[in-house]
Amino acid sequence: MVVRATARLVAEADGRGGTALPVLAGSGPLALRRTRGVGGAACVTVVGAMSGPLGGDRIALEATVGPGARLRIGSAAATIALPGRAAGPAHYEIRLTVADGAALHWLPEPLISAHGSELLMTTRVELAPTARLVLREEQILGRTGEPPGQLTSRLTVHRAGRPLLDQELAHGPGAPGWDGGAVLGGHRAVGQLLVVDPAFDARPIAPRRLAETAVLTPLTGPAALATAVAPDALHLRRALDAAAAAVG
Repeated sequence: MVVRATARLVAEADGRGGTALPVLAGSGPLALRRTRGVGGAACVTVVGAMSGPLGGDRIALEATVGPGARLRIGSAAATIALPGRAAGPAHYEIRLTVADGAALHWLPEPLISAHGSELLMTTRVELAPTARLVLREEQILGRTGEPPGQLTSRLTVHRAGRPLLDQELAHGPGAPGWDGGAVLGGHRAVGQLLVVDPAFDARPIAPRRLAETAVLTPLTGPAALATAVAPDALHLRRALDAAAAAVG
């Protein structure tokens, strides 16, 4: 059975220094659970209610953070792209909107591209001029001992209506040179950490090497982007944690 589902959440400042969640609606394989907040921020965990995304599925998650609100979104476990009975790729779309004075931490667990799967993933972010964003993406190419599926992911970020970052990555069968020295060089895990913060205007981030296969690069925005490849999920997370510590 092909799944069509969209999960939605809205975060708003509650006027008492905290953040309320007037909309928290899971759908299909995406169940949303409010968890204990930290320092006035609301926390939401995405829980897998069923297997997916499978071939042919179309699922989406929409999150809107209102003025002055603070929201952290994580997931209970890795997302596994699997082959399905339906023809065609699975589609997973994430749409994030962050208003002035608001902050969003998008920190899901890794996406695993299982053998035989085909997934098209898009993440679109709209930021107001004084919004803050911390976004982490981690992709694991194949489960232990298996080749990866086909994975194409695109990240598009606009700040104040202007493009800040637009990039697309393609891995697995059919993607030219994806495992060569110019791309992954034999590594099976790839990820990035994007931080957009108006404070970088006064305190720019300097480019630096974080590890053997991880670098931190300033972006016009103001923003900083850390990119890393690694042999596995553990080493990838360590590299991105180091990037988070470097940008503060």
